[in-house]
Amino acid sequence: MDKTDNKTTPDGGRKPFSRRKFIAAAVGAAAVWGGYSYLFGSQYRAAKADRKVDVLLIGGGIMSATLGVYLSELEPNWTFEVFERLDKVAEESSNGWNNAGTGHSALCELNYTPMDDKGNVHITQAIGINENFQISRQFWSHQVRKGVLGNPREFINSTPHMNLVFGQENREFIRKRVEALKASPLFAGMEMTTDPAKIAEWIPIMMEGRKPEEVVTATRSPLGTDVNLGEITRQFYKHLSGNSVKVTTGYEVRSITRNEDGSWRVSAFDVNDSSKIQTVDAKTLFIGAGGAALPLLQLSGIPEGKQYGGFPVGGEFLVTDKPEIASRHLAKVYGLADTGSPPMSVPHLDTRVLDGKKVILFGPFATWSSKFLKNGSYFDLAKATTPSNVIPQLQVGAHEFALVKYLAQQLALSQSQKMDALRHYMPEAKDADWRLWEAGQRVQIIKNDPVKGGILKLGTEVVVSADRSVSALLGASPGGSTSPAIMLSLLERVFPDQMKTSAWQQKIREIVPSYGKKLNENPELLAKEWASTAETLQLAIASPSLDGFVPNTAPVANPGVIKKVPDMAL
Repeated sequence: MDKTDNKTTPDGGRKPFSRRKFIAAAVGAAAVWGGYSYLFGSQYRAAKADRKVDVLLIGGGIMSATLGVYLSELEPNWTFEVFERLDKVAEESSNGWNNAGTGHSALCELNYTPMDDKGNVHITQAIGINENFQISRQFWSHQVRKGVLGNPREFINSTPHMNLVFGQENREFIRKRVEALKASPLFAGMEMTTDPAKIAEWIPIMMEGRKPEEVVTATRSPLGTDVNLGEITRQFYKHLSGNSVKVTTGYEVRSITRNEDGSWRVSAFDVNDSSKIQTVDAKTLFIGAGGAALPLLQLSGIPEGKQYGGFPVGGEFLVTDKPEIASRHLAKVYGLADTGSPPMSVPHLDTRVLDGKKVILFGPFATWSSKFLKNGSYFDLAKATTPSNVIPQLQVGAHEFALVKYLAQQLALSQSQKMDALRHYMPEAKDADWRLWEAGQRVQIIKNDPVKGGILKLGTEVVVSADRSVSALLGASPGGSTSPAIMLSLLERVFPDQMKTSAWQQKIREIVPSYGKKLNENPELLAKEWASTAETLQLAIASPSLDGFVPNTAPVANPGVIKKVPDMAL
């Protein structure tokens, strides 16, 4: 008598992944995670500190590096220290191979310009992200002029940002989007075409082999960039180390406790020999450790951290470094996410310059691991699950079940199917020319809302304790490419008194000349900053003219409803 596999359908296929199965599995897993946290949740406290500092930065990535560079210029007499768990800085999410390298300015990321049910395209979010990237350009230019950063071509390169979409409906969305963006000077110079010959001129490898009858639409902005965050981070830490900042690598922070005077006692353990411990007392603590920021924030015990949970998601890219292919593509080309897929999972074919070599990446494809870091532990999710966040995490899993299904579908993709996805954008792509690369881990932030319960938070979130002695950065995209703006907002929250002083105000305006002003509302100042930063950063493609430009970015007069779509950052 044949036995029937209850995991398959009669035709031999797998039974669909259901909401009931997810909830049952999640409740069981939550019990295991909660038990682990209960049994192993205590932390070490050193009897005394080896040294004292004004500011301690945890994590050797772009965020800590950017904050360190800001503060070392604003307060050169303060003492600083950095702990990084890996042997080198910039080896996790900041590493160029572990992120898309897009200079996020909303030029091509279509999820930042949603369309409502009345057909209006909303550009407010796109304007905000673009404004933030202009701060990045100014901040990095200032560091080049100071000698903190070296040859700009090592970390930023002009790379047109483009869209390529298919079908008549998507063409109409792109047309409306381009028309809406014309109101803002930040998006000046954007071209749109439906001419296959023109598109082939811009991105030849994406049009070769395409059927003549296919409806294709493209946009192109000359203002786009490819950014190597890892190179920026390494140069920042080289500068800090040469200016009396102690950067300790190979030590993992495992203890954060409060001292009677309000300072923080932080102990870091040698990852290869736990008997070697370094302990620092810090007046101010910043946790910028990527995916590890959440469990470190929990170690501090501040109430503000108790409302957060996290869910790890990874990404994979197809990569080619074949010169005959890479040399023929100069663009970051973003499409539209497939129906039912998270908007931020949108596929893109990107020119990158990594390790001094031009490569092309396509993706991302979602992966999953319980690790919070690429080089983390499989117990990361368990250790970060607490009585205060386990229910919100389960609520998100139930409410955002479409994301769970999407993730399950992505995990089931074979390399052959991933190549088929590439061929939708590059019809003549050959299997032999491409390999899979595992990129970094991202931790999707889950926040416990008093009314809605657990909600999934996109973007980055700055958490600051009531007394401002502890701050942390949670979340992912747009992340590193707008780190100067993010850290500037953190300075405003953590050091409000200093920010009001004339000394800090003068120095910040020297670092970021447009500070306190909206470039979207000031085309003349925007043109001046474009010209200055393009020259300093050696950007090869000229910025468009803004002569006579009159901004007209008032909110949509009669807005409709923007449909909520489940999303995640890869």
